Amino acid sequence: MMFRWLMILCMTVGLSACGYNTLQSSDENITAAWAEVLNQYQRRADLVPNLVNVVKGYAAHEKEVLLGVTEARAKVGAIQATPELVNDEQAFKKFIAVQGQMTSAIARLLVVAEKYPELKADGVFRDLQAQLEGTENRITVARNRYIEAVKEYNITVRSFPSNLTAMMFGHKTKPSFTVENEQAISQPPKVDFGAPSAGH
Repeated sequence: MMFRWLMILCMTVGLSACGYNTLQSSDENITAAWAEVLNQYQRRADLVPNLVNVVKGYAAHEKEVLLGVTEARAKVGAIQATPELVNDEQAFKKFIAVQGQMTSAIARLLVVAEKYPELKADGVFRDLQAQLEGTENRITVARNRYIEAVKEYNITVRSFPSNLTAMMFGHKTKPSFTVENEQAISQPPKVDFGAPSAGH
């Protein structure tokens, strides 16, 4: 009986020394960080219909841009954004791609808004602009936390001897944001309408 308990104790200590606990902790950190990324992207998607409606009130003839934003939001909504997404590299890439399309569509909508001084002066629009700016900042923070969590986890999965434990329990590296999709989505749309934008 005592021998069995000693064996269990040795196995527990051995697993801990081989990175098992670190893998579990890092995996939980990724789950939490990804949940916050999804939460902030959802917040942005929720702002879009109101933004489109306000712009439409002043610039209804800008149909192509308005339709582009609406379609981009529909694509975002069509993806089942779950915590498991981080375990499927192809689904992850697709999610990031549609978020990049959403960022571009919002940027085009805000460029249109630049042409309408009365729209920029609208109180509802200015409130939405502030909310969007805050949300884009939170997306950046959440995304950076996710990147750090994945980096820590992937180092553990690839490093010896924890890589042996990772293989034993089926832990694999998780996808993160790449240079390409960082360029597509890391720059929040310009929402400061105080002066004409030279870059657009």
